[in-house]
Amino acid sequence: MTELRDRSDAGGPTTGAVGGGAGLPAPAPLEVRIAVYKMMVEMRDFESRAYDLFMQGLVKGTSHLGLGQEAVAAGFAAAMRPSDYTFATYRGHNHTLARGASMTAMMAELMGRRAGLMAGKGGSMHLTSVPHRMMGSYAIVGAHLTIANGAAWSSKVRRTGDVTVCFFGDGTTNIGAFHEALNLAAVWKLPVVFVCENNRWMEYTPISSVTAVARPAADRAPAYGLDPVLVDGNDADATLATASAAIQRCRTGAGPVLVEAETYRHGGHSRADPGKYRPDEEVKAWLARDPIPRFRARLLESGVEEVVLQRIEEGSRVAVDAAVREAEASPPPDLSLVESDVWADGGSSWRR
Repeated sequence: MTELRDRSDAGGPTTGAVGGGAGLPAPAPLEVRIAVYKMMVEMRDFESRAYDLFMQGLVKGTSHLGLGQEAVAAGFAAAMRPSDYTFATYRGHNHTLARGASMTAMMAELMGRRAGLMAGKGGSMHLTSVPHRMMGSYAIVGAHLTIANGAAWSSKVRRTGDVTVCFFGDGTTNIGAFHEALNLAAVWKLPVVFVCENNRWMEYTPISSVTAVARPAADRAPAYGLDPVLVDGNDADATLATASAAIQRCRTGAGPVLVEAETYRHGGHSRADPGKYRPDEEVKAWLARDPIPRFRARLLESGVEEVVLQRIEEGSRVAVDAAVREAEASPPPDLSLVESDVWADGGSSWRR
């Protein structure tokens, strides 16, 4: 495996170059990095508020937060074109925000309100925004990898140059669909980037205890003729560089890329899970690698003024406050919507 040391933290996770290479490229332009920071802050504030609303009983159903994993979603989104496709797991809040979906529509969806992305019918685990090419959050582990192949095949046949980016957790690497999707994508040279967000825990079980290789995604890449790519998913610069290289490789027709991004969720698997099964020392070590303060400090070192970052942070809080107010003001969905979005024509009348 081609491995490069993380640019700022000796001894931390390593970064692999896409298609080989001698080292990490220079950081992206400062305006791009500032935009990535803005996305990350908005993700953190949005999910923190969503958690508070869950605890107040204002959000129905369960939720799976990506607190601590923001650099992966933001880094890849910054490298994508508006016409590229995103597929995510049920832990999809960050990925939906990153593609430009409305905070109000997302918050309303979580709260089961008519102003929601799916009129309040889908909830947290099924966030979708087709206009933003966010093609869904999937509750069935691994199911969306094969669907992502379909989107990538469509782009290849139509010669649009669009790339599909498909995110999944470490537990998916032991699902049959993972191997089937990788194999087919490699055989057909599909323009798809598979991104394993390895947060070390498959719900309540450490991935290391049920997997024969140390890196559940990267170590399996060679079996499908792919380069093993490993990136520190808590390093926004490294993630953006890896994402840019992977997406460009796909866009030029070189076939799929499999990226393993090492990251860590701050909380449990879902809102009902306190995560007490994780060793205290492990949690402490990963919290010290929180991607947001880490990236903030690096931006300051790069010459970004403190006031610029403060404005981003204040603007994020204002935006989340507004999203909550607007979502709460929206009524519940009308019962007439119960049969919509079920059949191809939007209703079931054709069956009668």
